[in-house]
Amino acid sequence: MISKKEISKSASIFKIVSEENRLSILHLLKDGEMCVCKIFDKLKISQSLTSHHLKTLKDAELIVGEKRGLWVHYSLTKKGEKIISNNFN
Repeated sequence: MISKKEISKSASIFKIVSEENRLSILHLLKDGEMCVCKIFDKLKISQSLTSHHLKTLKDAELIVGEKRGLWVHYSLTKKGEKIISNNFN
């Protein structure tokens, strides 16, 4: 049987990915790394709102970012890949 702690952890992840913009970001990244500038352009939301969603996904260890020049490039972690492949294909 799964522990209460594991249930709570899973519920937290589901809350994070249930937000439409965050789920969209994960889907954008499943095809590979993407610059934050392209992410907010594709989502048609502000850079600051995009950054807020990216921080939430990063804090949940679903994505990682690498700064290159002025922009940060994001990609899925193994955990993020697992979430997308197990639940949304």
